[in-house]
Amino acid sequence: MNTLLKVLLNAIAVFVLAHVLPSVHVDSYITAIIVAVVLSLLNLIVRPILVILTIPATILSLGLFLLVINAAIILLADWLISGFVVDGFLWALIFSLLLSFFQSILNKLLKNNKKKK
Repeated sequence: MNTLLKVLLNAIAVFVLAHVLPSVHVDSYITAIIVAVVLSLLNLIVRPILVILTIPATILSLGLFLLVINAAIILLADWLISGFVVDGFLWALIFSLLLSFFQSILNKLLKNNKKKK
């Protein structure tokens, strides 16, 4: 149940960010849910492989190369999902930063609600 709630909250964050950022487009609520699921799967499967393969670049950049990996994951989701469009690498980077920010806030809210019960 907690995983489903996280996916739905991430979908809401994706939908809101798509309306706030001028170069990120999501066709519908269903597409936002699909984007949230695909991003979760890509972060689960592809991201660890990319992190391991780019350890030297990550060390040399003091960890900033992880931002490039996050933007690449967003662009990969853009390529996989037809109703989700990101117009370039810079917008993917901004989208990934804001999405990470919203996800951290939502996760903190979920943890606070769990502690209150």
